[in-house]
Amino acid sequence: MSNIELLSPAGNVEKLKTAINFGADACYMGLTNYSLRKNAGNFKEDELEEVKRIKAESGKKLYCTMNIIFSEKQIQEVKEFLPTLKDSPFDAFIITDIGLVPLFKKYLPSKALHLSTQASCINSESAKMYHDMGFERVILGREASLDDIKRIKDSVPELELEAFVHGAMCMSYSGRCLLSSFLTGRSANQGDCSHTCRWNYKLHYALEEEERKGIYYPIEEDESGYTTILSSKDLCMIDHLEDLRNAGLSSLKIEGRMKSVYYVAVVTRAYRKALDNDVDKDIFRRDIFNVSHREFSTGFFYGRDSNEGAINRPTSYGYQREYMYLGTILEDLGKGKYAVDVRNQIKCGKMVEYLGPDIYSIADDSFRLVDEDGHEIAKLDHGKKGYLITDKKLKKGYILRSESDIKTLN
Repeated sequence: MSNIELLSPAGNVEKLKTAINFGADACYMGLTNYSLRKNAGNFKEDELEEVKRIKAESGKKLYCTMNIIFSEKQIQEVKEFLPTLKDSPFDAFIITDIGLVPLFKKYLPSKALHLSTQASCINSESAKMYHDMGFERVILGREASLDDIKRIKDSVPELELEAFVHGAMCMSYSGRCLLSSFLTGRSANQGDCSHTCRWNYKLHYALEEEERKGIYYPIEEDESGYTTILSSKDLCMIDHLEDLRNAGLSSLKIEGRMKSVYYVAVVTRAYRKALDNDVDKDIFRRDIFNVSHREFSTGFFYGRDSNEGAINRPTSYGYQREYMYLGTILEDLGKGKYAVDVRNQIKCGKMVEYLGPDIYSIADDSFRLVDEDGHEIAKLDHGKKGYLITDKKLKKGYILRSESDIKTLN
């Protein structure tokens, strides 16, 4: 399946480097303005030179998301902004608002256009229309089944099709939701979703529709009496890659620009090994269950009424997590000494594991920690500078983790 692109999220420069290091063929990212993941780190204009360097060194493709629904004020602003992206490192721009099409043709005619999943394209007639408008690729709405995808590809064979295959799902139609705006004043369509569908709610009465007496909505409460009736299951298609290929997809997309470096590394690595049919692919596959996630499903790929469907069977489970992300190896300083970007406390005597692109795990409970002055210390906290000393052979970019004390998070 080497002809299928593995597309990973890059919420910031660090995640971009991690995604590439752990096997992504391409990455998608947002600029500070006009991206539907407003609260991801995103990229400022002054960071694009570093992004250019990363692209030149890796040879990977980069896609820029500009997929909000534009207000009148924003559409006027973007007319001045687009020309500044003429020399940007992006191979394509992901957009939802069709009003941008003539602007891109005018200011950035050499850049490809990809239609965002926000546009909810899930049929062949829409796909043909978008292709005629100049889109090279359509990122299908999550509601499209494998049969739908195959029919669309057969109808427009020259059009590239992309689909999300792993990560969070939305209870709304391809993410076009007003719930967050209504409850918090933060618009999901402007990239500021407060994820109100994931909140815990308490019901004081049974949920029954007026015209359907005696039919109750299935609700499971936790020990405190709260339920997540709006929270969909997460998507996981790692066991169905051949079906995705046969349906005609050109790109398999991993959701998660707001998720951690650890998530990007482990999930990208697992899908890379599966696509390459690596001899140890099953070991890497199992590791995605160690990353923070909700209950997994196959979404709508096998039909709306699938037993594993996400929307018609919300999950009552919170986040499940087996490991804690501790940090990343920044530099090999020689003689077993490594600079570490610490994200959670590293404590001597507690077992840690090192993960690499081709190394599943190296366990270590005999490492030492030293501060900037070389004095041995018992622990290293987030935001503190120090070094790890070990007899294990590590490389720049390796991920550190330890078993989590909390297995399920609500």
